[in-house]
Order: sequence, then C-alpha cells, then structure tokens
Amino acid sequence: MPLKDKLILALDMSDPDYALDIVDRLGDWVNVFKVGFELFISAGPGIVDKINSKGKKVFLDLKFHDIPNTVMRAAEVAAKMGVYMFNVHASGGSEMMRKCKERVVEICLQENIEGPRIIGVTVLTSISQDEFKGEMGFQHSIKTHVRHLASLAMKSGLDGVVASGHETSMIKSHCGEKFLVVAPGIRPSWSPPDDQQRTMTPRDALKNGADYIVVGRGILGQDDPVKAVELISLEVMSV
Repeated sequence: MPLKDKLILALDMSDPDYALDIVDRLGDWVNVFKVGFELFISAGPGIVDKINSKGKKVFLDLKFHDIPNTVMRAAEVAAKMGVYMFNVHASGGSEMMRKCKERVVEICLQENIEGPRIIGVTVLTSISQDEFKGEMGFQHSIKTHVRHLASLAMKSGLDGVVASGHETSMIKSHCGEKFLVVAPGIRPSWSPPDDQQRTMTPRDALKNGADYIVVGRGILGQDDPVKAVELISLEVMSV
C-alpha cells in the first residue's frame, strides 16, 4: 500500500479555509485527513462534506466517551456524515463500544451507505509511564493497559485502535494482523520534539506494523509542507 493510503494528515487548526487549502496542496500525497476538536468546533460538521467533495477521506477524531446511548447516537450522526473513520475511548467500556458498532452497522444498512471504520483510543501518546502511574493511579505498565483495551475493543466489534507505534507489534500479535492500528505521535527524525511522550518515526511505526500513521506538526510545522511529505515518503520507501 502506498504511503498516501497510510498517512493521515492532522488538520489541527481553527481556520477552515486554511485547512481546505492544505487539502488541495497536499492532495497528491495524502488521501485521509484528520478533523479534530479545534477544526470541528470552529468550522462545524460542514467541513467533512467539503473535504469529502474533494475526493478525500475524513478521520473524525472526536474521541467519543460517554454513556452507551449517547455515544451510540453520536456514532450514528458520524456515519451519516460520511466519515471514513472515527474513534471512541476504549475506556468507555465494552457496552459502549458494542452498542456504537451495532448502531452504525444498522444505520448503514438502512441508509445504504458505506460503514466507517470505528477505532478505540487506548492510552494517549502524550502520557508517560510516570504520569500513568503517579497521576492516574495505575500500578501496571502502559503496554499492559493498551493490550487490555485493545482486546476489549476487538471483542466489542471495533475495527482497531489508536495506539503508540511502540505498542503496535504487541497489538498485532495479540489481536491479529487484520485488527487496525492507527499510530499518532509520529515525528520524523528531523522534526523538533513537542508535548508528545511516546513518539516514533514514520519508518519505525510502519515497520512495527501500523496500518496508519498520523502526522500533523511534523508536516504543517515545516516551512515547506510538500517537501516534508516528500522526505517522509523517502524515509519509508524501504519498509
């Protein structure tokens, strides 16, 4: 699979015109664009239609986490919007994830629309082991927790999970090769550090088995975003 089908570009910005300009400028290199809280709140759900109309796909990154009925109804709306992928927090529990998946399947059959991929968020890549233990109170390791949540997501019928590239090979081994892993916290070797803790280069993440890598600042924070994508493409060519 070419890089353009594995790379998800994070449109982490509030200006919808700039976001759509980025979609146009990088459309030859990227097929899937992530719409998160900032852009979705500022631009509204119409931003999804606008990106779809350009022949591109949307990963709706709103991390649904609420009681099962609320998440189920939000998932129905997301499916009707025509998103390619959306996520829920796996820590919301098996009932929440199961009802979400079942409702999406049901509504897509009723509406005769393509079903989105539903993935569960495990542990945010901004969280370190020290924070996980000291602030959140867990006594086991992040990897153990990620494996547990990935297993819960799989048993609940989800298509995959969001997890650090460091946990990808473990998830694939535990849940199977067809279980999707979307890896955020991706930083090219030449990109400066930021608030992410469990980061990995694009090459290493794909080598570990990630199906998708999410890159934002590593591309859009560069003077020439197109050149940045080209460099990433060269970096992963041998994977």
